[in-house]
Amino acid sequence: MPTLHHFPLDPFCRRIRLALGEYAVVTTMEEEKPWEHRPGFLALNPAGEVPVLVDDDGTVVCGILAVSEYLEEVHGSGERTLLGNTPAARAETRRLVSWFDGRFNHEITTPVLMEKAVRRFLPPEMGGGPPDMERVRTAMKRLPGHLEYIARLVEERGLLAGDRPTMADLAAAAHISVLEYLDAVRWDGHDSAKLWYQRIKSRPSFRPLLADRVRSINPPAVYSELDF
Repeated sequence: MPTLHHFPLDPFCRRIRLALGEYAVVTTMEEEKPWEHRPGFLALNPAGEVPVLVDDDGTVVCGILAVSEYLEEVHGSGERTLLGNTPAARAETRRLVSWFDGRFNHEITTPVLMEKAVRRFLPPEMGGGPPDMERVRTAMKRLPGHLEYIARLVEERGLLAGDRPTMADLAAAAHISVLEYLDAVRWDGHDSAKLWYQRIKSRPSFRPLLADRVRSINPPAVYSELDF
């Protein structure tokens, strides 16, 4: 059985977990705290970053891009593709994945996750300490623009890259799920984006994420609700 080394609130790990569910790949989960630099984990990935997938044959695949492309190549043929069935569809899916893993992550997910979660686990010499809530507020001010973009896409296409779920939907939902766990999403005035997220959140692949709990950080009640 493949093993995924992950941190539960990392959006890239969450995307891979969603993809594994969509591909119907049963996986052993190994939680990592990347900032601890565990020697056994560094032996797998000297960069010390999650996600890392160890396949049944011993193949070690490191990093969000390599793992997502590897899974698509191994498991994504035919109806199970998460990239699309034409070059144009795959290009659009990859563009949107880059948007959420790049701009959305930089502007919103990283500052919220660092300040509301990761900082409390770090020693002072690594930046641990009280959160910078001004940084969180700045990030949350940027969220409505991204929700409006999601709304425009789903109103035109049904889902983000087309009329069927793709890696773009998983990437966006993974980031938003982290924000939701940390009580940093406000849906007022963003009904189309909310309906899209409810649709993705209701998929069987999402259920393991809804069961996540991180020590000393409890999500709001809405986190586990499908109709919120």
